[in-house]
Amino acid sequence: MVELVWAAEEFEPPGVGTFIYPPIFGEVTKPVVQLVFAAIIVGAVFLLGTRKLSLVPGRGQFALEYIYNVARNMARDQIGHDFKPFIPLVLGLFSFILVNNFFGIIPVFQFPTMSRIGFPLALAVFVYITYHYAGIRKHGFVGYIKHASLPPGVPPFIAPLIVIIELFTKFVFQPISLALRVFAAMFAGHLVLVLAVVGGEFLLHAGGGLVVAAPFPFIGAIAFTFLEALVMTIQAYVFALLAAVYIGAAVSTDH
Repeated sequence: MVELVWAAEEFEPPGVGTFIYPPIFGEVTKPVVQLVFAAIIVGAVFLLGTRKLSLVPGRGQFALEYIYNVARNMARDQIGHDFKPFIPLVLGLFSFILVNNFFGIIPVFQFPTMSRIGFPLALAVFVYITYHYAGIRKHGFVGYIKHASLPPGVPPFIAPLIVIIELFTKFVFQPISLALRVFAAMFAGHLVLVLAVVGGEFLLHAGGGLVVAAPFPFIGAIAFTFLEALVMTIQAYVFALLAAVYIGAAVSTDH
């Protein structure tokens, strides 16, 4: 009993420090390198995969066409008639975030880039600028502000309140929520995985009766890895989907 209490007091669970990496050179850290590497991977895969397109696609071409169709359908369904210019954006966001998320379960990398808030926030700001620019280009500045802030058919006596809510939602809340959603999922998922592995390692070296329980955290980590892969895919899809939704709302003729 004394041994168990002493061992439990010695265990230090992982925290925010798990996500902090020292610079490799200058101000460049491992997450920054992963970000650049992800961009290279996405660009290289699509460039090489589309060099020799055939009427009967092979497995590689089929996989790329499937990913393209996912992005195309998102853009078409959410943006409407003028969706084609935005397909590369939706496709790029989905592919880029997906690769960065999957770094969290790939050996050597083992860190989801989007678990650092600055990266999803930068992407959210990029989407923010894109859909507001698209809306202003479609409706003009004054027309867009009116379009974004006042839905048709709103009774005059509550119009001021609706305008404040709509402007706050579209100009403040949307980009923040877009960044926080993927960040929170990647941060929490990585923390749980690290906790399971560190906990299993601790039990393994603790000695005594604790060794018997050591395999269970490792088994849990393996099972959670598969769940995390699903979450990583969903979060990449949701980010790209919401980008298309926001663009569609900005360029629509109705509110």
